Amino acid sequence: MKYTLITGASAGIGEALAKKLASEKHNLILVARNAGKLTQISEALVALYGVDVKCIPADLATLDAARKVFEETERQNLQIEILVNNAGIGSGGEFAELSLQSELSLLQLNNASLVAMTHLFIQAMRERKSGSIVNVASMTAFMPVPYMATYAASKVFVRSFTEALTEEGKPYNIHVMLFSPGLTKTNFNESAGINNEKAVGLSSDYETAAAQTPQEVANELWNALNAKKHFHVSGSRNRFGSRVLALLPNAMIARYMANSYRKKLAQI
Repeated sequence: MKYTLITGASAGIGEALAKKLASEKHNLILVARNAGKLTQISEALVALYGVDVKCIPADLATLDAARKVFEETERQNLQIEILVNNAGIGSGGEFAELSLQSELSLLQLNNASLVAMTHLFIQAMRERKSGSIVNVASMTAFMPVPYMATYAASKVFVRSFTEALTEEGKPYNIHVMLFSPGLTKTNFNESAGINNEKAVGLSSDYETAAAQTPQEVANELWNALNAKKHFHVSGSRNRFGSRVLALLPNAMIARYMANSYRKKLAQI
């Protein structure tokens, strides 16, 4: 039986995507830290859509969690046809004042575990010459972001890694897609510790900044995957913004973002 595996599936975009794919009759494997929430979502999806849903609680911000997820799918003999590396976390504020351990955990989750999950599950896809991998980046993948330095850099890595992997997958009929949402109304700000004046400074305050809903983002991801796109930015405003950013030097973008952050915080 074929499955779609979604990381970060207990909330936000991951939860919305699980609901969307279940409605499309995909059997699912949901991965996240919150075992109770995974079970709740799983039971609801089985009742609503009659699909098979497996739950694998795991904290991908820890070493070797990706391998444990992989080994559990192997133990249950589950074929992963689509892998969605959606799990991620952010951070914000002056880099020197942030917790070093938190920043390193961010890189483990956003980058190291994404690479590990991809490497582990791509092997079987190569052997059977079929499969899809979706790596979720961000609008920050297109620019340096002062006061969100580590998070933005982690998404630049996701973009570069995925664009390269797209070409490596083609001879094996593996479809790879980079998906970049913009500001989305999730618990991201709270988890990142920026649900305060930092959100205003970073223009990511849900009350004042334009944002998509998780459902809108999930629908765009599904449509882009169905259309066999290798790259998609979610939201027309964000697509226009990504084209503008491509024309500007990184130094100019960074200077503008830093000045804007400091100016907005000074006005609070």
